Amino acid sequence: QVRLVESGGGSVQAGGSLRLSCAASGYTYSTYCMGWFRQAPGKEREGVALITISGSTTYAETYAESVKGRFTISRDKAKNTLYLEMNSLKPEDTAMYYCSARRSAIYCYAGNPLDMDFWGKGTQVTISS
Repeated sequence: QVRLVESGGGSVQAGGSLRLSCAASGYTYSTYCMGWFRQAPGKEREGVALITISGSTTYAETYAESVKGRFTISRDKAKNTLYLEMNSLKPEDTAMYYCSARRSAIYCYAGNPLDMDFWGKGTQVTISS
């Protein structure tokens, strides 16, 4: 059974940084998509950063326009952990952030939450001005 557990959220001032972690377990697929999504109150869930994973290799990182240059997605294979490094945070980045995974890597770049198969429970990120 696939399990995704997020951590690292919190409250910081604008301009600050946070690093989110997603500990994954139970995953047996060889090539697949993982990523971070977020959902602010009253808004739809949106893809923030996604990455294709094939064995020990990661590629095809994709970012939402609103976070390009500020957020970085990465993975530590040995720890089975996905990360989201967030810098120069803005109040509009405030949201619940979710780790997600998919059984395949097809259209990973699209960042459509409807395509994802597994979800964590989320971690709250709050940015004050």
